[in-house]
Amino acid sequence: MKKTDYIQLKHFSNEDLEVLKTFKLPEEQGQFTSLPIHFQEVIEGQHRIVIVDDAEPVGFFLLHVTERVKDYSDNRKAMLLTSLSINHLKQGKGYAKQAMTLVKEFVVSEFPHYNEIVLAVNHKNTAAQKLYIKVGFQDTGRRKMGPIGEQFIMSLML
Repeated sequence: MKKTDYIQLKHFSNEDLEVLKTFKLPEEQGQFTSLPIHFQEVIEGQHRIVIVDDAEPVGFFLLHVTERVKDYSDNRKAMLLTSLSINHLKQGKGYAKQAMTLVKEFVVSEFPHYNEIVLAVNHKNTAAQKLYIKVGFQDTGRRKMGPIGEQFIMSLML
């Protein structure tokens, strides 16, 4: 499988919608995240971010600056990252790692008033935990109960 060398993060646009609607995940991954199809509509403070390779959407996540952030951090300048997914057909090429490596620079550039990214990862999702640690997230020691069990709260200071 060809590895990718360069991807970009960008704000969602309507041109991305048709490709994002086709995203699929295996059941074992789908239990830990939500597909982009569930975010055709967002509320104020939710930002849809698309991971693109050569202008083609290959992944997706949400950045929140809503009241929900308070469940994960006491920092008023924190953003919450949720719903990271890479389309199953595009997995294994390093897209998630590259995207999470770029997220720090992206937030500093696009949301300069924020200085922390927080997220919750299910205790059973060891692949995601390893990814987040590899790109600089740290376990805060905080825990939250999610729909399918305990979640570790992780943080990346900007």
